[in-house]
Amino acid sequence: MEQKLIQITSGRGPEECGRVVAKLHQLINSCAIKYGIKLEMIGQSEGDLPNTFHSVTLLASATNLQDFTNEWSGTIQWIAQSPFRKLHRRKNWFVGVSFFDCNSAMKWDEREVRFETCRSSGPGGQNVNKVETAVRGIHIPSGIKVLATDSRSQLQNKKLGLERLKSKVLAWHSEQLIAQQQNRWQEHNELERGNPVKVIEATLY
Repeated sequence: MEQKLIQITSGRGPEECGRVVAKLHQLINSCAIKYGIKLEMIGQSEGDLPNTFHSVTLLASATNLQDFTNEWSGTIQWIAQSPFRKLHRRKNWFVGVSFFDCNSAMKWDEREVRFETCRSSGPGGQNVNKVETAVRGIHIPSGIKVLATDSRSQLQNKKLGLERLKSKVLAWHSEQLIAQQQNRWQEHNELERGNPVKVIEATLY
């Protein structure tokens, strides 16, 4: 199974670009269904106006993502009247779509996780059981912690904790990638905007 992080960003663009990010997210979701790709939202930065986003981060999973990546990776030009400024003459809005290989981006290593056991407790501090079945997982490089108390089995709680910790670490790494890519896209936005990989003409309402 191949996995990639997808970042859709408005860069330094105005709120219209933030609206494009929201609309493009919908289009990419529809396209993913066509390709048989599973998409999961793992992060978003909301804009200042309703239904706008500075950025959206997705996790794509499929046996082959190459065609999907080729279709969407790069700068997207969206042609539409501004939904916020009716008399505004500008109709061209640009956003960036970037793909990151999950294996290299995530840097997940279970050896960097420390586990601690503790007693599960119910309401009012009442012990659910007298043995330490709850498990706390700590990702040492980031300091991210999770607590798993779902099961009476310490082994099962450790497994659940590891899955949750891996998901949180993925989000942590993606946030770092978002910041790096957003800076790069902002620094070179004029050059990249001159060569869009896709041009879409549709309403932003």
